[in-house]
Amino acid sequence: MSKEFGKILVVQQKMIGDVLTSTILLEALREKYPKAELHYLVNSHTVPVLENNPFIDKLVLFTPEVEKSKLEFFRFLKKIRKEKYDVVIDVYGKISSNLITLFSGAQIRIGEQKSHTKWIYSQIVKNSKQSSGQHNLAVENRLGLLKPLDIEINHDVQPKIYLSEKEISEGKKIMLANDINFDNTVLMISLLGSSKEKTYPLAYMAKLLDTIVDRNNNVHLIFNYFPSQIEEASGIYDLCHEKTRNRIWFDLYATDLRKFLSFVFHCDAVIGNEGGAINMAKALNIPTFAVFSPWVRKEIWGNKNNPNHIGVHLRDYKPEFFQNYNRKKFKANQKQLYAEFKPSLFQEALAKFIETLNDKNQNLSK
Repeated sequence: MSKEFGKILVVQQKMIGDVLTSTILLEALREKYPKAELHYLVNSHTVPVLENNPFIDKLVLFTPEVEKSKLEFFRFLKKIRKEKYDVVIDVYGKISSNLITLFSGAQIRIGEQKSHTKWIYSQIVKNSKQSSGQHNLAVENRLGLLKPLDIEINHDVQPKIYLSEKEISEGKKIMLANDINFDNTVLMISLLGSSKEKTYPLAYMAKLLDTIVDRNNNVHLIFNYFPSQIEEASGIYDLCHEKTRNRIWFDLYATDLRKFLSFVFHCDAVIGNEGGAINMAKALNIPTFAVFSPWVRKEIWGNKNNPNHIGVHLRDYKPEFFQNYNRKKFKANQKQLYAEFKPSLFQEALAKFIETLNDKNQNLSK
């Protein structure tokens, strides 16, 4: 399709990792249609990772009130209709986004191929189950939604977070005020996943941190957790050796997500549970070492052949457990699978990752 469009809406009402990843569509759309007005419909709590994004002309916010009230949702649909979009790309693919896409009145409505929703879209795209190129499945399937618009992306693409110079400067000032020494290797630790099913066992995490400190005398560990997770974070802290606890910054709080991002920007890496913190670090071009939940497919969110972003999965070490993979069964059995995912399996890979960080820091200090 070579024609120019007036307005294009991308719909992604999910969590931070998904919202960030889907920004690659906005960048590609801007390159193809420089005159189009690009709108991005997202959950309101994800806005901080989208601030200053040069490819988004307008954020359309899906609020908790709209989600919980049928009346508010109907009013929301009317507002969408009034925008008169030429194209709507439904990345989310759930009932609410199906309805938003349908009632938008857009002539071109693009979505994933599903038997019960195919009548909603004018253009249907089939998701891949196995990655066929240089991207992971999360990226590859999103880029697939651009094919009906004749947009082909063959080069490496990554979502990006845009911090201002002021935010970067203020983040460093706060860290220095909390005695962070940037001559050391500063590691942000993603202590807990978005759910218990995505959280590496607390005792294993403590052991992992002990190993890091035992092998590296020049590390600072910043604990990343939500206030509601303080009990679990304290539990990990208490399980660590005294030497490790002396290297942990437990109370370096960010008052909002943008400040947290300014802290991540100044870290040498983010290590821990795969999830939001890992995805945000990637979008800031900060190296990551992600521990995947055994029931989550690494090929969806892992980075292919990128030494700056390492992901470890139980399947890497014990493939025999995954001969008959079934997502629901594996999720139900995640405790037993996590028990098999001992830190000793990947501690050498982590040691090599941190050694690379140390070498970079030494080279920079020369």
